[in-house]
Amino acid sequence: MAIAFLFLLIFSRFFYIQVIWSDELKNLASDQWTREIPVVAERGSITDRNGTVLAGNVTSYSVFARPNAVSDKPYAAEVLSSIFSLDKDAFLTKLTTTAVSELTVAKHVDKSLVEELEKFDLAGVYYARDNTRTYPYADLLCQVLGFTSTDNSGLTGLEKYYDKYLAGTSGKVLYETDLVGKELEKGTMYYVPATDGLNVKTTIDYEIQAIAESAMADAFETYSPASAQCIVLDPSTFEVLAMVNYPGYDLNDVPRDDNDLLNALSRNNLVSDIYEPGSTFKIVTAAINVEENLRGNSNAFSLKHVFNSSRTRTVDGTTIKCWSNHANGKHSNQTLAEALNNSCNPCFVDIALSIGTETFYDYLEKFNFGKSTGLDFSGEAQGMLLTESAVRDCDLARIGFGQTIAVSALQLACAGAAVVNGGYYYRPSLVKEISSKDNNIREVFSPVLKNRTVSEEASRITASLLEGVVAKGSGNKAYIEGYRVGGKTGTAQKYENGVIASGKYVSSFLGFFPADDPQYLALIIVDEPQGAYYGSVVAAPYAKTIFQGIIDVKGLAPFE
Repeated sequence: MAIAFLFLLIFSRFFYIQVIWSDELKNLASDQWTREIPVVAERGSITDRNGTVLAGNVTSYSVFARPNAVSDKPYAAEVLSSIFSLDKDAFLTKLTTTAVSELTVAKHVDKSLVEELEKFDLAGVYYARDNTRTYPYADLLCQVLGFTSTDNSGLTGLEKYYDKYLAGTSGKVLYETDLVGKELEKGTMYYVPATDGLNVKTTIDYEIQAIAESAMADAFETYSPASAQCIVLDPSTFEVLAMVNYPGYDLNDVPRDDNDLLNALSRNNLVSDIYEPGSTFKIVTAAINVEENLRGNSNAFSLKHVFNSSRTRTVDGTTIKCWSNHANGKHSNQTLAEALNNSCNPCFVDIALSIGTETFYDYLEKFNFGKSTGLDFSGEAQGMLLTESAVRDCDLARIGFGQTIAVSALQLACAGAAVVNGGYYYRPSLVKEISSKDNNIREVFSPVLKNRTVSEEASRITASLLEGVVAKGSGNKAYIEGYRVGGKTGTAQKYENGVIASGKYVSSFLGFFPADDPQYLALIIVDEPQGAYYGSVVAAPYAKTIFQGIIDVKGLAPFE
């Protein structure tokens, strides 16, 4: 029995070593008897819709040392520390005491440094080509593009969201060595090629992005706000043509040593943050009313209806006021068109209350408020929308003119587009296609229709009303002679700790053109401007600047 037990024990040990432990032992042997030089995959490029490179690569090198193969460690430490600005004593300690088979000396170094290293022909020291991520336009689109780690893995933005396409798979070259890691003269070389990453073509138009960036930089300098932001959409597809959060940071010089600063500057607030939209939301309320009127709902108001001229409405014991004092006949005998032109709050209170909570909320669902839009970007906010069962009349009244509801800028821009484009709500997108370096298209992302919001007739009427706001209403500073521009201004008070923050406003303008066939839609948001604060004064002029810039670079002719 003892002999049988001993035989079984030996057999079990043999089985464990040969079968279960086999792979690990092979790896240990390979590490001991081979030297591995990495072949780094080239990360895919990120381009705009027309092929302009927004994120690319430059060739650089990484340097390694194999301690067992370094014959003169003090000399090697002196040379390497001199070339690569290392702490000589600290590196010598690593070289002589660490048990690892390989040390990384430096990453992403310039070719000139490698050429200097070659002059010394140090035993046990070698280098391999890698790539350094580079952004030709520095801070342009910085919060959207995001950045990579030192190992070229995507950490934020599109770099992270599409990392599985961009990253590629690195390869390696294996050389046979002796026990101490010295390469054998007649050893065998094994080559495992790298697979380069795929290219990502975005929906962004570089020319429009540059125009919008310049406009927001000017707004920031002029009004010293907390931020100046802009989204430009193609209303027919919801493709994002430009997205600006100003100020930003240089993607080639990421402030990695200051986490608070980096988090603040790299956050895409247009997607991740929410705010009360104020009067820009009246676009949605107006469209709901027009659609319900076309459907024959007697609770909706016709375009000829004249609203009560009183400055106030009392709802659930609370008084809601218009921003204007209505003195000297201001805001008297207004139709829906005039209520939009004057941005008169009480008229939109009347609409929301008359339409009623159930029907109004049905439309809020169609416009995707209170949920994410589905943008291909991480960290999208869902907004804040009271549950229908909890809504009081005073809440509904305020929702009608853009209070008691919080949205992301992206949600509002998409809702505005779905009002004026014929009533079609698409999933917004930042990327059009994925392709290989030889331009072989691997994947195409086509527009996805999520649902209908209003009819084409209601859309046409509402767009026409909003054209009037720019032609002769509060949005007149966005007017461009010869071009049909529509839009709506917004001036929202900010809240802090549940109460109105004195002197703090969000100034905004949502505009589009041509009004009869929208091709471009822009939402401008200036947060806490100093001096002037009305959206009509602060934000609307920058929509004009952006639209005029688009007209110029695209060579768009005026209407006849």
